[in-house]
Amino acid sequence: MSKSSRLGLLRDRDFGRLFAATALGQLGDRIIFLALPLVAIAALHADEFQVGLLAAMTTAGSLLVGLPAGAWVDRMRKRSVMISTDLVRALVLLTIPVAWWAGLLAIWWLYTVALVHGVLTVFFDVAYVSYLPHLVGRRNLVEGNSKLSVIRSVTSISGPTVAGPLVGLVGAPATLLASSVGMAMSGLLASTIHKREQKPKSSERPQLGREIKDGLKFVLKSPVLRAILLGDAIFNLFLVMYQTMLLVFLERETGLQSFGIGLILSGMGCGALLGALLATTVAKRFGHGPVIWLASLVTCPLTVLMPLARTGWSVYVAAIGLAALSLGGVVRVVAQSSFQQALTPDRLLGRMSATARFVAWGGIPLGGLLGGASGSVLGATGTLWIGAAGMTLSVLPNLLSPLRTMRTLPTEGPPSSRTEASHVADNQTRMRDLWGEGSSPAHEVGAAERDDAGGSVGR
Repeated sequence: MSKSSRLGLLRDRDFGRLFAATALGQLGDRIIFLALPLVAIAALHADEFQVGLLAAMTTAGSLLVGLPAGAWVDRMRKRSVMISTDLVRALVLLTIPVAWWAGLLAIWWLYTVALVHGVLTVFFDVAYVSYLPHLVGRRNLVEGNSKLSVIRSVTSISGPTVAGPLVGLVGAPATLLASSVGMAMSGLLASTIHKREQKPKSSERPQLGREIKDGLKFVLKSPVLRAILLGDAIFNLFLVMYQTMLLVFLERETGLQSFGIGLILSGMGCGALLGALLATTVAKRFGHGPVIWLASLVTCPLTVLMPLARTGWSVYVAAIGLAALSLGGVVRVVAQSSFQQALTPDRLLGRMSATARFVAWGGIPLGGLLGGASGSVLGATGTLWIGAAGMTLSVLPNLLSPLRTMRTLPTEGPPSSRTEASHVADNQTRMRDLWGEGSSPAHEVGAAERDDAGGSVGR
């Protein structure tokens, strides 16, 4: 794929269709984020506990099927999983406006839709991450992840902007019709991608428990993947603690009204967009490995500006720190996602993605509980201090791993003009650095399947 123009991968027809499908699906998803709770609050007059339970239902899918989803997706063509889950999610969402117009909508219906939609989203996300290396090639992972992060950041800003007036115009239940249409169009666009995958080879007697165990073992045996996983778990735990008390702090300690709070949250979205635009350039400048820990080290400490803020201009100075956090977060995620995809053989991509998602999302409920408990004891300000410190400390696993000095993604190419023996020796040295003595991706998937796994990371 040529990179001779600024469009880069967007010049490729299949990637362009995935990009457009991502835009439509993400826009629909951001509308759901605002409209679904409003259906419960405004249309069904749900109380606080019911709204909280609805929020829990939306993320419960990661805990319920997070690990099995990876094993199941690895048995199937990823593109087919993406198409089918998009279309089924569209139908599930469509039941809300239909039930509303028929006078049948109830809170249990919303719970059911939120749970089913969340479970389907787990399968979609696992397949989505696993499909990208096949579509763009492992050498283009950073650019591909960066461009897809741009559109996700744009929709995180534009989604609420579209959803707010739409809810006011037609009501929250009818607004979900727009989400359903977006999901359906995303699936239909994905179905027009011409590049086909080969059906993954499967054993005659697949064993789900063993496949999940193989995926966990694969991730945990790699110093690089293990460091990324641990850093993500720490960061997300303390980020959710921080976010739990952020709105409480802004409203009660600084006296901001909803418009001012909205500006701060929009600023975070703008930071994420800028991070997506700069991710490829920054990774090339500082190295793909170092940028993972540098991004957190530079931006996470700036979150202490918020608990230091008081009524007035200092709040908006502190908001710059939150925008920087979003910028650094996207740069870090693009780089580490590219490492995860480059290091993982095709047959294990689904399980690697599911393991990473399970760890990253699994700490969200715990972070919310700890944030609430800490806020009750130490107040919102104290919890923000704890969250800022924890996010900053999340840099340590990556800083103390081989990522510290790895400037390029681990890819394998032909031996070129060098001798085969020299190439093999260099490759063995690199694999020992990445996987530890006596381990390699091929070793982890079993000697009998070395050919299927490609023998290493970058087939």
